Amino acid sequence: MINGQISFWMQDTAASARPERPPLDGDTTVDVCVVGAGYTGLWTAYWLRQALPDASILVVEARHAGYGASGRNGGWLSGKMIGLTRHMAEGPGGRQAVVELRRAAVDALDEILNIMTDHGTDVDAVHGGYLTIGRTPSELARLRATVAAERDWGMAEDDVRLLSAAETADRISIDGALGALYSPHNVRLHPGKLVTGLASAVEATGVRIAERTPALDIRPGQVRTAHGTVTARHILRATEGYTAQLPGRRRDMLPMNSSMVITEPLSEADWKTIGWSGGEALSGAQHTYFYAQRTADNRIALGGRGLPYRFGSRLDRDGRLDNWTIGQLEGVLRGLWPEVRFKLAHAWCGSLGVPRDWSPSVVWDQATGLGHAGGYVGQGVTASYLAGRTLADLVAGKDTRYTRLPWSGRTSPRWEPEPLRWLGSYAMYGLYRIADLSEGSTRHERTSTFARLADAITGRH
Repeated sequence: MINGQISFWMQDTAASARPERPPLDGDTTVDVCVVGAGYTGLWTAYWLRQALPDASILVVEARHAGYGASGRNGGWLSGKMIGLTRHMAEGPGGRQAVVELRRAAVDALDEILNIMTDHGTDVDAVHGGYLTIGRTPSELARLRATVAAERDWGMAEDDVRLLSAAETADRISIDGALGALYSPHNVRLHPGKLVTGLASAVEATGVRIAERTPALDIRPGQVRTAHGTVTARHILRATEGYTAQLPGRRRDMLPMNSSMVITEPLSEADWKTIGWSGGEALSGAQHTYFYAQRTADNRIALGGRGLPYRFGSRLDRDGRLDNWTIGQLEGVLRGLWPEVRFKLAHAWCGSLGVPRDWSPSVVWDQATGLGHAGGYVGQGVTASYLAGRTLADLVAGKDTRYTRLPWSGRTSPRWEPEPLRWLGSYAMYGLYRIADLSEGSTRHERTSTFARLADAITGRH
């Protein structure tokens, strides 16, 4: 089994055929400098080129395009809610702006796939929706509450509904499943193919991507890098889970760890046992949830939190995953399908950006020319597309559907200093694990007290 080396997606043959882009070769001046060549930075550059066709645009990236979460995620292009509704509705657009964000997320699925098709990129897309499985009475009760909340925010029966145990079994065989939430608004895809294809599409428009060019300092009008200083009127930061590595930004965004394993391809007999022929993305309704997909080459890629946070906002070493978390994720696979014998092919981890209020922001200051976008808390494949389009329209001075979304101009409070960040993260996930054990041992439908304590720590509910 391979451990680390960024991710399976980026080691996969089709995705690893990416070009080697040279670093910055000295001081340079451009109209717009984007820091970070993940989904957010690349989509920002893509839409900037549409909005400002004559502008010179440079993207600087510390490692290579897709090195961070964009090349390591679970491959969910999802129409799920982005951010916490109560925070997102606090802006000038109120409740209606949140409804519009959700509609924009649903629309983005086809928009992204159409752009990739136009640029000749196959991302292994299957528009199969997503399933969230309930295996205890408490989990099933939470799914009912989620469906009710979705109705309150404008989602109809065609958008999201609750499946019975029998309806769930018709789609996928999960040991002990009592039911599931189903929504058609999700596309399973190959994240590595998406980010490498997007980078090529951006370059084709005349945008330069300088790889192996870490930004050391960002200030109005200048980005100081390891290979020269970039002078630009507009500087847009798209660093998500890596934000804490920049000077003065350590408490802006918490780099939350997410971990994944992927199996060797399964046999026809195994798939007959499992079912899962509809291409749905899969997750669990427990507090320490998992997420998964059936890949185009008949593997199962499954992820979860593992060890949630490294003291001092430290990052992983090229995606290498600890043995405890590998064992935990392998245990999730065995628990879902005890009849199947799995062999793991690859394990990896990565960091996603978590703001203190668990809700994203897209900000641009006309006076300084500085802007940033991020804080998607696991919904970044779709959110980054919308955020990049929002940021590009803000810089271009346009009033559009995207600039009126509720993340425009909003800011999040800063995280607590250490050791409070580390203690809070581990207390939260420790309580969630205890809650799952507690709920699994009872037939009560109420949420465990331990989960409510964890929610109080995070402020998520």
